[in-house]
Amino acid sequence: MNAAAPAKTGFLDETKALACVHCGLCLGSCPTYLETGNENESPRGRIYIMRALQDGRLSMTDSTVRHIDLCLGCRACETACPSGVQYGALLESTREYIEKRHERSLFQRLLRRFAIEQIIPFPARMRWALGPARLVRKLGLHQFLPKFARDAVGLLPESASSVRVPEFSPAAGEERRGRVGFVSGCVMSILFGDTNVATVRLLNKLGFDVVNPPKQICCGALDAHSGNLNRAREFAKRNIAVFEELNIDAIIINAAGCGSTLKEYGHLLHDDPEWAGRARSFSDKVMDLTEWIAPLIQKSKPNGEGDSDSITYHDACHLAHPQRITVQPRDLIRAVCGDRLHELPESDVCCGSAGSYNLTEPEMAERLQRRKVENILKTGAKTVVTTNPGCILQIRAGLRKVGALDVRVLHIADFLQESAARVNAKES
Repeated sequence: MNAAAPAKTGFLDETKALACVHCGLCLGSCPTYLETGNENESPRGRIYIMRALQDGRLSMTDSTVRHIDLCLGCRACETACPSGVQYGALLESTREYIEKRHERSLFQRLLRRFAIEQIIPFPARMRWALGPARLVRKLGLHQFLPKFARDAVGLLPESASSVRVPEFSPAAGEERRGRVGFVSGCVMSILFGDTNVATVRLLNKLGFDVVNPPKQICCGALDAHSGNLNRAREFAKRNIAVFEELNIDAIIINAAGCGSTLKEYGHLLHDDPEWAGRARSFSDKVMDLTEWIAPLIQKSKPNGEGDSDSITYHDACHLAHPQRITVQPRDLIRAVCGDRLHELPESDVCCGSAGSYNLTEPEMAERLQRRKVENILKTGAKTVVTTNPGCILQIRAGLRKVGALDVRVLHIADFLQESAARVNAKES
């Protein structure tokens, strides 16, 4: 007896799906296609799969879901696409449909529903959960763990700072330019507290009062990217309400993945008549640190004299592609180091971090990590600058694997703060 044909569904915006003309210009920008050469693991191939699921021409088998799971959601295809396909929106809708109907393995359910959804978005829980992992690493016991667990523990920084940014930090510059809100983030606040402090100091020095509202919560990026759109919407509403109470000129974020989601609250809540307008107003104020401060930093005289080491820059996917911010970070780095900035081959190809991708898809993540590290080593750079916590953890771990312990990976805020401290020391 023949199996029943899959039913038609309506989870995709058909207009957005049909915008893809399958020209193939996206293929060279897709990290998974570059690695596998498999059409099903290219953007246009995945759109075929999405439409076939919607039309009832394809069943939701493990292999079908696998092709969608392997997508990093880096959205490099959007930058390459001449037709303006909104691939990110199509991917999120498809993943929401899959998560509601596809039965995953027990391991994947525990990983996604517990570790990723119930720990990472909550700083207090993450701080508690990381304690045992750090102890295992400190004692060298991680080498006896299974490869997946060993690599996961290996992502953690050797030292981490969870120092907290004050609720209010006054401007310290000669000219007071305004008042901004600050999104402290989940991973940033636990593993990169010093970077958050450096970010606020930069803003203060440039003349901005900084407000860090204590009631802010996770931006919802991990949930949105994994298909849990309802919870992402709830997180968005809570953040909108918190920041609406502040009298601010902009909302500053220093994590590229979070920034991309914050700027798309308008899309996330576009069907909600109560929140759609408020979401658009919120998103209109969101600015990545680099786009906010780049026009204010002097670019005429590099101030890194005496330091001859070369530097390279890795484009965090969600800064380079959804936000289209690539020039400003380079301008800021050149303001410090001049011609010591060397372009990284495949700079905007994903490093394999992609939110929680290096946990859910460790094999492909490791292949992309290796590819990124090989390109970094080709530049001869001793410092890699980037703008996203996941990228920093992923690249640092990759460099440790190959023994390149002399290559540093820094957030751009730390890089700029370090340069300012060096200049101040020289002048004093």
